Amino acid sequence: MKTQARVVVIGGGAVGVSTLYHLAQLGWSDVVLVERTELTAGSTWHAAGLLPLFNMSYSVGQIHKYSVNFYKTLEEETGQNVSFHVNGNLRLAQSQDRMDEFRKYCGTANTIGVPYELLTPSEVKELWPLAEVDDIVGAIYHPDDGHIAPADLTTALSIGARNRGAEIYRQTAVTGVTQKENGEWIVHTSKGDVTCEHIVCATGNYARQTGAMFGLDIPAIPVEHQYIVTEPHPALMERHKEGKPELPVLRPADEAYYFREERQGFLLGPYEKGAPARFVDGVPDSFGQDLFPGDLERLMPHVEAAMKRIPAFAEAGIKDIINGPISYTPDGNPLVGPAWGVKNLWLSEGHSFGITAAGGAGRFLAEWIVEGEPSIELIDVDPRRYGAYANKRYTKVKNEEAYEHVFVIHYPDEERPAARPAKMSPVHDRLDAAGAVWGQRYGWERPNWFAPEGVERKDVWSFRRTNYFEHVGNEARHMREKAGLIDLTSFSKFEISGPGAEAYLDRLVANTIPKKVGRMSLSHALTQAGGVRSEFTITKLAENRYYLISSGSAERFDWDFLYKNLPDDGSVRLDNVTNSRGVFVLAGPNARHILQQLTDSDLSTAAFPWLTGQTINVGLAGDVRALRVNFVGELGWELHHPIEYQRHIFDEIMRAGEAHELGLVGIRAMDVLRTEKSYRMWAKDLSREYSAFESGLDRFVRLNKGEFTGREALVRQQQEGIPQRFVTLEVFPEARNGRPIADPGGNEPLYSNGTMIGRATSGVYGHNLGKSIALGYVTPDFAEPGTELEIEILRDRFQARVVPESPWDPENERLRA
Repeated sequence: MKTQARVVVIGGGAVGVSTLYHLAQLGWSDVVLVERTELTAGSTWHAAGLLPLFNMSYSVGQIHKYSVNFYKTLEEETGQNVSFHVNGNLRLAQSQDRMDEFRKYCGTANTIGVPYELLTPSEVKELWPLAEVDDIVGAIYHPDDGHIAPADLTTALSIGARNRGAEIYRQTAVTGVTQKENGEWIVHTSKGDVTCEHIVCATGNYARQTGAMFGLDIPAIPVEHQYIVTEPHPALMERHKEGKPELPVLRPADEAYYFREERQGFLLGPYEKGAPARFVDGVPDSFGQDLFPGDLERLMPHVEAAMKRIPAFAEAGIKDIINGPISYTPDGNPLVGPAWGVKNLWLSEGHSFGITAAGGAGRFLAEWIVEGEPSIELIDVDPRRYGAYANKRYTKVKNEEAYEHVFVIHYPDEERPAARPAKMSPVHDRLDAAGAVWGQRYGWERPNWFAPEGVERKDVWSFRRTNYFEHVGNEARHMREKAGLIDLTSFSKFEISGPGAEAYLDRLVANTIPKKVGRMSLSHALTQAGGVRSEFTITKLAENRYYLISSGSAERFDWDFLYKNLPDDGSVRLDNVTNSRGVFVLAGPNARHILQQLTDSDLSTAAFPWLTGQTINVGLAGDVRALRVNFVGELGWELHHPIEYQRHIFDEIMRAGEAHELGLVGIRAMDVLRTEKSYRMWAKDLSREYSAFESGLDRFVRLNKGEFTGREALVRQQQEGIPQRFVTLEVFPEARNGRPIADPGGNEPLYSNGTMIGRATSGVYGHNLGKSIALGYVTPDFAEPGTELEIEILRDRFQARVVPESPWDPENERLRA
């Protein structure tokens, strides 16, 4: 066994072996994989082997697309037949809302290049003559996917990896790890130690146990998944004799199961209610390549539904019930990327669709390790999207929910109820009493909108305008016309201090660091390729002391970035103050009148200009960091206050606001307001895939300030030409086929004369503008204001027009007032 390697991959399932393969493919042949028993001994061996391309996530969709295309090349390369049945995938809809979900997905499919067809019931019957289709309204068909043999796939990957110099050690258990002072790892195994630069954990059901070796609480716990295999059925045997093609994998989405042929019999895989999480406290030593007893009673609602859908299924005898553990995460997406707080440790865990994701996850994680960044944005699967709130109990409850929700309709504004409420700001009760309709972000409860008296406090989710459209519009208008208050305590907040603080920040971001106390700058941390990694508002509090604010969902993501880039000499201190400071946004034409009643500080423009910050008192509360900046584009302040004063500050602002018609405003109205100003949302409009120049952030980039991460790439792009341009679009949707209007929301393709030339990343109805607005990217030839385009929304195409940035108050006169 080798004693030195560049990377050690722990775990010999499809995900781990794919990672090893792709590391070697990218030129790192000095890599090894260790597996405690045999390859595929975890969930891989009992997986059903399906390869569904359908996924609403832009990131996961690209991972799955890569996998399906890649698997088709493996037999030719390795000589190993992977048993890839390209029989297609047929997903049925029994309602118009489900068809809208399919239509919404079509936008993502078009932007990433996944072929599909929308089918009528009669076309479904032609493809699946054994199925009853009288109750469906349509379907979506993916002709390029199907199913594969997981064990054969893993074998092919192992052959390909070994052919490139990688080594695999079976029956080799990892017993511990040690990190040396120089950052190298020593992986202790049952067959000796291996010293390496990087470790990849791809341990499936063992994720929490593996994470514990590194001091990590990894939010991945298996859930039982069952599927039924029947004896051969005469109808399928006859089709086989006649040489007819294998029937596509069938997914009656509203009945929550998948169904396919298996050795001329049937295979039924339900996602039933009540499937329990397993191994919450770790996989017992006695559990090897084992299964749980089948629980047919739990599956019966789906069995009965399948008998109605495919009457032949009722005639087939049950051959086996497979019931095994499949790893899940709270949102159902895997954890692929760097571990937090530990250098040179990488995760590829929580794969509930591990066979589908293995190829892409291995490829893009290998890119991240070898090249420093993945070639696509992976924020939807980044392990740092969760924080410490995602503990064992939370993960168990949410994973069971995620399993049950595999086939629910995933609306754009979907809010899942399990493990809530948990993280609440101190004024939660006051906002609740005011009619808050709650949402959740990064564990925090946040009001999405406020139901007026007499209006039911409930979201009726839709892909179109729905019950909260009017009320969100009223809030958005009220903030523009009067004043509004938003609780944004969930913002991520950090303090950077020490003699090296300025130099440290300066090399991390593209903008100039504020030089004067009280000044602030919007600054972006970039990738080596110039893509936008993070966005910070940086305020200089004192000499060698800075206050950084970023997205609420980026707390661990940004903390990890800041932590891993700290200098080794101790000259910089990093403090996460997210939970010790609350945040209110008070904005609108009347905001100054309200706040001035509560503070001794002069709030006039002369004394307190736009883009500056001061420490003020608000009522009895001192040490309130008032920042004259906001994400809604109005006169106003962010009030970052000691959390213990939050209730007092809230009560005082509401009391002072009575005479000035102050209203409460939710997150959805804030999204309307920021889009009307063309403000980019991190992880939606700003991502690794688009450079700072492509993102229209030129005014926040200082190429002449000295070296910073991404500078060389931006200089090169400036010389060679910027591939895409960020644009704001007016959109003109209409009601069609008797359905309500659908506004853009993100991932809509943009066309010119039938050719796709870009994609929308965000969109809303701009209630103050009286029109729909989208933000997105197009090739430079189509970026000039006045350019006429088309946008595809739920498969309908509508007129769109490029307009100048910031349709609302383009000169920022209201902000500066």
